[in-house]
Amino acid sequence: MRRTTRGWGSGLLGILIFSASLPATRVAVGGFSPLFLTAARAVIAALLGAGLLLALGHTRPARRDLGSLALVAVGVVAGFPLLTALALQHVTSAHSVVFVGLLPLATAGFGILRGGERPRPAFWAFSVTGAAVVAGFALAQGGGGSSVGDLLMLAAILLCGLGYAEGAVLSRRLGGWQVISWALVLSLPAMAALALATLPATWRGIGWPAWAGLAYVSVFSMLVGFVFWYRGLALGGIAGVGQLQLLQPFFGLALAGLLLHEPVAWSMLAAAGLVVLCVAGAKRFA
Repeated sequence: MRRTTRGWGSGLLGILIFSASLPATRVAVGGFSPLFLTAARAVIAALLGAGLLLALGHTRPARRDLGSLALVAVGVVAGFPLLTALALQHVTSAHSVVFVGLLPLATAGFGILRGGERPRPAFWAFSVTGAAVVAGFALAQGGGGSSVGDLLMLAAILLCGLGYAEGAVLSRRLGGWQVISWALVLSLPAMAALALATLPATWRGIGWPAWAGLAYVSVFSMLVGFVFWYRGLALGGIAGVGQLQLLQPFFGLALAGLLLHEPVAWSMLAAAGLVVLCVAGAKRFA
């Protein structure tokens, strides 16, 4: 029981860190191309991850783990960041919340396929209800969408769910920070080449908000958040802890209210309350 509780606590901290990822990406693509942003954040995080591996000691992955690490790299190092950056050129960050509501279902599905988990039927009822609440709330808030942006976001969610589940399975053997660090190091040659090929023609005109967005998604979204997230999934269960992602949009809106003094509507509080109940129910039956 204590192990599961630690997993949920670690997963919650990871979600808090991830909450600002989409808004930060939206800001960053105002100054950088999606390809350069994807490559640059991966290179920066890979260098930090390599430093961690050297400084703290590491468990060298076995040859049989390389395929799984490649899936993690494709899913969360390259696929999700690139596809969301491309999608956010067509849709608003508010509209993207609709798809974030589907991420727990994708993670749970790949948890069954890759992690061998078997949640009870009641779990799926709570999970689907929570996803519907998040999607309904996002649609009610408005925000433009497009068919191109929607398809890109859907592909991003599927790849991200795969990367989360695969990384969680590996974390049981290697540890959470080792998994994301090795996945980043594995992707470094390709990401470094892409970064060099997509360097901005000029650095003039790139404002500090874009630089701040790049810094956040590189250090926190790409590395620090995964240290806690993979540990949480490994300890608490992929399907169950994955439901915490339903809270991510509301954490993001709460941060906007605290830091940017944006109004917090009663509908947000009501939807967040329903989602908390769904997450609690999913936790019980995961």
